[in-house]
Amino acid sequence: MKTLTLASTSAIRASLLKAAGVAFEVVAPGVDEATMRDEMQAAGISPAGVAILLARAKAQFASYEQRGLVIGADQTLEFEGVLYNKAADLAEARARLQALRGRTHQLHAAVATARQGEQLWSETVTASLTMRDFSDAFLDSYLERNANAALWSVGCYELEAEGIQLFERIEGDYFAILGLPLTGLLAHLREEGLVVQ
Repeated sequence: MKTLTLASTSAIRASLLKAAGVAFEVVAPGVDEATMRDEMQAAGISPAGVAILLARAKAQFASYEQRGLVIGADQTLEFEGVLYNKAADLAEARARLQALRGRTHQLHAAVATARQGEQLWSETVTASLTMRDFSDAFLDSYLERNANAALWSVGCYELEAEGIQLFERIEGDYFAILGLPLTGLLAHLREEGLVVQ
């Protein structure tokens, strides 16, 4: 019997859980994230609210099909009160990084659990990141070397790799910045008897 499932296709979330010594299975969350995000934005839900609602929806939806506890997670980027989605192409990624250059934005990382359709626990952790005033020449060379990261990450950077060079100040939980607030989640898993106390 599976006791713990991560409802996420994010390789970094899976690697963070695995590195923490947690045994789990992985499934796709099975929700239409883009449509849900658009509907929540249209309804005026805050970027942090979008993150937690999506995390809960992923956990709950997957828990109807999976045995045991299911983890759902989501992350949103907020800049000047606006929710940003992943860039569609490198031109949009370049424009995004130019807009963030020399300014501060927030990453809201949310995690939730559910069992058999019942939501059990959730948490949102917010980090503030300030980009340095890098040159256009650096930006172009960065995007040339990191095109994939620029398109799969909502911030168009991979903080755990060369993307760290874009920043002058970071305030907040490192694991939340990577997309999975581990400290609170591990405490919850201990309470559920899925991680040794």
